[in-house]
Amino acid sequence: MKAFEIIQILESFAPTAFQEDYDNSGLVIGSPDADVSGVLCTIDVTMEVLDEAISKKLNMIVSHHPVIFQGINKLNGKNTVEEIVIKAIKNDILLYAGHTNFDSVINGVNNKIAGKIGLENCKVLSPLKNKLLKLVTFVPETHAEQVRQAIFDAGAGNIGNYESCSYNIEGTGTFKGNEVTNPFVGEKGRLHFEKEIRIETVLPAIIKSRVINALLKSHPYEEVAYDLYAITNELKTAGAGLIGELPNVLETEELLKLLKEKFKAEGIRYAGNRKKPIKKIALCGGSGSFLINQAKMQNAHAFITGDIKYHQFFDADNKLIIIDIGHFESEQFTKDIFYELLTKNLPKFAVHLSEVNSNPVKYFK
Repeated sequence: MKAFEIIQILESFAPTAFQEDYDNSGLVIGSPDADVSGVLCTIDVTMEVLDEAISKKLNMIVSHHPVIFQGINKLNGKNTVEEIVIKAIKNDILLYAGHTNFDSVINGVNNKIAGKIGLENCKVLSPLKNKLLKLVTFVPETHAEQVRQAIFDAGAGNIGNYESCSYNIEGTGTFKGNEVTNPFVGEKGRLHFEKEIRIETVLPAIIKSRVINALLKSHPYEEVAYDLYAITNELKTAGAGLIGELPNVLETEELLKLLKEKFKAEGIRYAGNRKKPIKKIALCGGSGSFLINQAKMQNAHAFITGDIKYHQFFDADNKLIIIDIGHFESEQFTKDIFYELLTKNLPKFAVHLSEVNSNPVKYFK
């Protein structure tokens, strides 16, 4: 098994194009052409996790947090990150990180959190913008259905819960080929009029090449006319946070007990009006304080995340409950996403869940 085959599985689920600008998701150490004996799925890459991979003879680690966030100028082991990088290289261990791209996809990190507390009717809290394209092409009537289906199969035409979405207009196209052409209809050197269908549809920018290749392969013309426009519509299937509803109304204390149980959260902090019943919940794995106002705007009764600062708790403003269950606690099930993806697609390949608890935060009880 080559590393790039494993990476393709991970990135078909959560493309690295969805990661934040500051992030370093993807293959951090190693070659995509390297042979992989097995994969260890974890949240963080620590020395203990590295030793676990070595002892289990697994030479690829897939982690949520990248071990390298910023550039390294020297590798002399002067800090923990450099020591980990040196040890990984010495032992021929590949390091791959699926971080904010796995946060962004609707079935990713936040969906895991939502599933643990039973949220229903979930949608992205703050969808991505400027990630969509509109495709316009012109096809002879006889081949319109063939071309439409090809670009739909390639991933175009999805809007929310609807697929195969397009707009079609009948018209007349004109063209005249020179002496070296071999036109599908008409004669070279003569102006030709052809009844055509103008097909319009949308697609995520990350699959542009795939859709255009499908268009070119299915279209009968030698020269295919098409336009691509950047549009500012929101990409509903990716973005920051998630919002959904509990099947039943809970009191604040009931929700806190549920979170403590499901996430083994020993240091829950919260603020806000605890007398209000809770039904609608917004959440974000990791550090999600930037979404507090978005949660309020969408009338969430509670917002669950980690890494809330003291002054940010005031933003509850008696309009919702802000709950900090901890950074690690909120993201701990991300390694399960990696494991489920890989075992589903590679049922006979060695994929292991790390047994190391990499949470650096301990609580005095």
